[in-house]
Amino acid sequence: MKVLMRQVGLGITLFSALFAVGLGQSFAQGPAEAPRKILVKTQAVYPTLARSMNIQGVAKLEAQVAPNGTVKSIVVKGGHPLLTQSAVTAVGHWKFEPAPHETKELVEVRFDLE
Repeated sequence: MKVLMRQVGLGITLFSALFAVGLGQSFAQGPAEAPRKILVKTQAVYPTLARSMNIQGVAKLEAQVAPNGTVKSIVVKGGHPLLTQSAVTAVGHWKFEPAPHETKELVEVRFDLE
C-alpha cells in the first residue's frame, strides 16, 4: 500500500511538473509585437445623442489589420453603446503601416465633452 501511494504521489508530481513546463512554453513564445503605427487616422464623430446626454468615455476595439495596413474587421471590446458605433466607423477608415503578416491591434477611441 505504501509503495502504491508513493508511486501515485510521484506520478502526480511528474504530471504537475510537465503541465507547468507546457504552460510556460505556450505563454512564453518570444517578445510581444509592438503595435503597428497608424499612418492615417480619421477622427470619430461624437454622436449627437451621446453629447446631449453628457455621455463620455472610451470605446475599446480590436482591429484585424491586413498586411497592407487596411482594417479588415473590428470587434468591440468595451465602451458605451452610444459611442462604439462611431468609433468602429472611424477606425474602419484608418490605415496602418505595412507588416509582413496580418495583426490584431487594440485601439482606444476617447470621447470627451469639452
